[in-house]
Amino acid sequence: MDKQKPVGDWTTDFDLFDPDYNLDPGPIWRDMRERCPIAHTDRWGGAWMATRYDDIQALVRKVPELSNRQPTVFPIEDGKDILADYFAELLPPLTKDPPEHAPLRRLLLPFFSAKAVEAHRPFTERLCHDLIDGFIDNGACDAAEDYARQISPRVIGHLLGIDLGRTDEFVGWVQGLVELGASNFQLRSESYRSLRSFLGEQITRRRTDPGDNYISRLLASEIDGKPVADIMILNMCMLLLVAGVDTTWSSIGSSLLHFATHAKDRQRLAAQPELLATAVEEMLRLHAPASAGRVAMEDLDHDGITLRRGERMILSFPAANRDPAVFECPDEADIGREKNRHVAFGVGIHRCAGSNLARLEMQVALAVWFARIPEFELSHPEAVTWSAGQVRGARTVPVNF
Repeated sequence: MDKQKPVGDWTTDFDLFDPDYNLDPGPIWRDMRERCPIAHTDRWGGAWMATRYDDIQALVRKVPELSNRQPTVFPIEDGKDILADYFAELLPPLTKDPPEHAPLRRLLLPFFSAKAVEAHRPFTERLCHDLIDGFIDNGACDAAEDYARQISPRVIGHLLGIDLGRTDEFVGWVQGLVELGASNFQLRSESYRSLRSFLGEQITRRRTDPGDNYISRLLASEIDGKPVADIMILNMCMLLLVAGVDTTWSSIGSSLLHFATHAKDRQRLAAQPELLATAVEEMLRLHAPASAGRVAMEDLDHDGITLRRGERMILSFPAANRDPAVFECPDEADIGREKNRHVAFGVGIHRCAGSNLARLEMQVALAVWFARIPEFELSHPEAVTWSAGQVRGARTVPVNF
């Protein structure tokens, strides 16, 4: 791809795939908001990026002229028409605009209500304890790889009724599709085909061997009085894996990195476990994992810029969460922050349908960790790594305890 010279001015030449960007993007977002709140780049096919909270709130409401049919920030393969070749048929309802969006979202929401996801708390708690049992006697682990990375795939696999022994397999495909294949079209394509083939097998199996799982429930569901087609069920399972695995894994890993490097916050949460809920919200705000893409279906103006038909807009939810116009001391953590209107899960009609599940996973992951390992610290700061691109999250977090 067109990886070019190092970035000189992030307001006119940003690169979300620059490894230095994800190490510490806070100062870059601050500079963008102050000098050019809607930045532009010609890299990777070109895009705009909004960094202010109010801009993002306004832009997500420009539907369907600013369409969600291309929600990624991936580079577009040469020769592809961004308006004709998109994911709209692949990850519904995320990639659908009104009016098609509403009935699909209504189908999914009951699965992810606060009450529905609460039923999965016991499984998640047992999983977290089992994971810690595997390394606690060592006095050290990689909190991201050995713990955070293992939780969301197994929880989602459990929801779908997938053999948890195949977790590493489908996590590899998700990572190849969402992260490692961002600029590697061959890897992205191979991962995509493998994941769809795998899910197709699961759906076929559940037609003859149903159980208490989301695939079986989707197979028994209807939209407008008609059974949900297998292809739609496959696409919704794709959405659950693609949108749910990497983001929550990243959030848990980034949270543990924060507490491993901020002793006062770690000690405060250990001493005041009642702060868990607000601590999770603060970690979501400070380390929001995902940005989202949009594509202009027609020319539109916003705050002095003109998006031309076919141009892309990146909504940086992580940058918006550090906007000083909305959050006091935005680059600092306050695990007791009471007013926290973050947009880590997006905003508007495409706000993450699985936010209740993500919150439950984060709350359980941190609660179990702090109950078992209240004192821990980063052992090798130079070894910390972050993912780049669509999802930002800590990938390597070596700790001692």
